Amino acid sequence: MWEEQGASLLVVKKSRFYAHLYEITSESDVPEIREMHRKKYRKAAHHCYAARLNLPEGCLEPFGSDGEVGRPGYVLLHLLQREDLASHMIVVSRIFGGIKLGPGNVSRAFRDAAAEAVGERA
Repeated sequence: MWEEQGASLLVVKKSRFYAHLYEITSESDVPEIREMHRKKYRKAAHHCYAARLNLPEGCLEPFGSDGEVGRPGYVLLHLLQREDLASHMIVVSRIFGGIKLGPGNVSRAFRDAAAEAVGERA
């Protein structure tokens, strides 16, 4: 089982970004956590994530943007790398608020929500 190490909520132009940081131990944790978020945040249109584990290259899909503009999954992966979180996964679920943000602002909002969750870790 995985352990949540931080969480945050960021509101940008009525869109809500729910970010959660988990410590993970295996590759199978990634789809399980993603499915948990799909159930927990049913109204969210996108569940972007990034994951890092000490596995050989190509074993783990390191990020996913779930159809969101601006490649926020890649931005989340960069955050995990910058913070040297090697056995972690970050998931950010966005509930659309009716105002389009554009690719740059979307990526920034995902990153900022994730950074707050990372800052919460013990």
